[in-house]
Amino acid sequence: MEPVKIIKSEKVYKGKIIDVVNDVIELPDSRHAVREVVKHIGATAIVPVDKDGNIIFVRQYRHPALDYVLEIPAGTLEAGEDPFICAKRELEEETGYKSEDISFVFKFYSAIGFCSEVLHIYLAENLQEGKMNLDEDEFIELERYSLDEAVKMIFDGAIIDSKTIASVLAYKEILNQR
Repeated sequence: MEPVKIIKSEKVYKGKIIDVVNDVIELPDSRHAVREVVKHIGATAIVPVDKDGNIIFVRQYRHPALDYVLEIPAGTLEAGEDPFICAKRELEEETGYKSEDISFVFKFYSAIGFCSEVLHIYLAENLQEGKMNLDEDEFIELERYSLDEAVKMIFDGAIIDSKTIASVLAYKEILNQR
């Protein structure tokens, strides 16, 4: 396929963690189209597994959902930051645990139809006590569930966050392959 050419790009909103742009693109048949894009630097998320095989989740308020949502720990990358370093930082900051046994699982676009955010997913095993260090606007409760409970919660609608759903199911596949 022919590469799509950006004819014009206009930033229509600059925020703290996102920007929004309107791009005019040239389609392969030479017609023009407008694409609205949420620009995001990217993030990491991590599946922390305790010594009993339970996944440690965080429950926190998510304003777009107008509710407290159960998720795996995650955080936005700093400019130029290695996703692995971000994952280690977020693990300790949000759960109070750290690990030297962290492995990359996969990466994906969170909402490829309109957003540039790429999430890098990691697995953390052999956890050790660390120190929780929440951001001043973070209020988190930790919850632990077995893998089977977490999978059931996905299909019961108790886990609704896309990164968490994808990561829990990927972790299940990793265990199946071991």
